[in-house]
Amino acid sequence: MTDFILSHLEQGVMTITLNRPEVFNSFNQHMGRAFQQALDAAAQNDNVRCVVITGSGRAFCAGQDLKEVTLETSPGFKVIVEETYNRSIRLICNMEKPVIAAVNGVAAGAGANIALACDFVVAKHSAKFIQAFAKIGLVPDSGGTFWLPRLVGMARAKALTMLGAPLSSAEAESMGLIHLASREDEFDNNVNQLSQTLANMPTRGLGMTKKALHAGLINSLEEQLSLELELQFQAAQTSDYAEGVAAFLEKRTPKFKGQ
Repeated sequence: MTDFILSHLEQGVMTITLNRPEVFNSFNQHMGRAFQQALDAAAQNDNVRCVVITGSGRAFCAGQDLKEVTLETSPGFKVIVEETYNRSIRLICNMEKPVIAAVNGVAAGAGANIALACDFVVAKHSAKFIQAFAKIGLVPDSGGTFWLPRLVGMARAKALTMLGAPLSSAEAESMGLIHLASREDEFDNNVNQLSQTLANMPTRGLGMTKKALHAGLINSLEEQLSLELELQFQAAQTSDYAEGVAAFLEKRTPKFKGQ
């Protein structure tokens, strides 16, 4: 049987590929568990400095495989949303490493929101983002109602989720929903350049920055100042901080090791 998830580590970058192209990389429970195992392995591996999530074939991810939902043996929506999607979103958002969504094609439903949970989204010009839930009477999940109003404002979030119209990558970039809309012939190079840049930066500092930014979405100012103080203290204890200061004083390019 074909592996639903493919993982490849090269030069500090772990590429995780969603691999059910015949169903536009839509998830079932088996694929969800494999995805989470790959994310957890990347988080635990010190040789992984950056993670890229992409899809095989013409799609990034079409969300949930509805055939699984309609089976008599289906575990039901509550189990599927919690075990397949919520666990995956937590792993992406809590990973103290940068995560890039390389959106190579359509990202629909939970697939769109998996991309939005990543730290950077690079999408082909031909890619579309579709909050497809309203079209079948469902509610956005996988963190969509958390990220969308914060990224693009409440008015646009309501339009995207309630009308469910496809959004081009160029439109997504212009409204601040994604990092970059890329020409087709430059897509792989753009993803590679970004991932290599991040993989050669101080990984622990980036991870703590990510943690602080996420906490800032819900913290008070006082809570955030206290968190920044604690994280700054931790960052100042890292080997990469010592290397960064030494390189600055010696007027050379730092060589960070992610430690």
